[in-house]
Amino acid sequence: MDSLIITDNWRYPTTLLCIYGFFSTVKPLEPFLIPYLTGPDKNLTNLEEPDGTQSYGQVLLQLWRDFRCCYSSRQLVYWSVWWAMATCGYNQTVNYVQVLWEHVQPAQNFSIYNGGVEAASTLLSAATAYGIGFTEVRWEQWGELALGGFSGLGAASLFIMTFTGNIWVCYSGYVVFKCLYMLLITIAMYQIAADLSMERYALVFGANNFGALALQTIITSVVVDSRGLGLAIIPQFTIYASYFSVIAVVFTLRGLYSIWRYPLAFQSNSSVLTNSVC
Repeated sequence: MDSLIITDNWRYPTTLLCIYGFFSTVKPLEPFLIPYLTGPDKNLTNLEEPDGTQSYGQVLLQLWRDFRCCYSSRQLVYWSVWWAMATCGYNQTVNYVQVLWEHVQPAQNFSIYNGGVEAASTLLSAATAYGIGFTEVRWEQWGELALGGFSGLGAASLFIMTFTGNIWVCYSGYVVFKCLYMLLITIAMYQIAADLSMERYALVFGANNFGALALQTIITSVVVDSRGLGLAIIPQFTIYASYFSVIAVVFTLRGLYSIWRYPLAFQSNSSVLTNSVC
């Protein structure tokens, strides 16, 4: 009887769906988990406690030590903060853009091309991410400024999408926004991975994704949920565009400050990070 009550309660299936969604998000990180947990510095294969208590305790302690070591790099922290914040905003946009398109141009009045736009934006985003690999830029010096500048362009695209009455302009804004995000997330992943050993990719990438999902949960609860503000689609996207504007301002100012304050320190900082790879 108790099991029936629990099953009928909406919290139980919702929790299961959230857990499934989280682990499906971090699934691409699985190839790094085994090398991380069985690396020579862990020595986990020698832990043979019958109850497993000491083994789990040492695993958690090692995870915490590695976490502190990885995030001791200020540069990595900045890239990770952008990753979490931008991914949160990107996920919100992608999840609710179909509702915005329906608002701009109702399906009963127009032959919709939502699927084609999604496919085209994905292909163009992949091409953009691939093409950035052929550019020669000192991202350790100009990266934060690039995060701010391109995030500003993404915010402008969202504002255009929000307030236009033309569905094709809305489609174009979405394509531009998605390409900009994929461009920056590729750069961010590269910059973070450059300062880490491969065994720690899962730890840092997973922590960044977890931060993004936590922020997304908060924004959804406050902005979208009926028990929060329960805003309509236009106010929602106004908030998302403003959110990216804040990201753009913060990282632009940070990038300008870094370039002005430490014009000769980038190379030395880079060498320090290289020598202290976790």
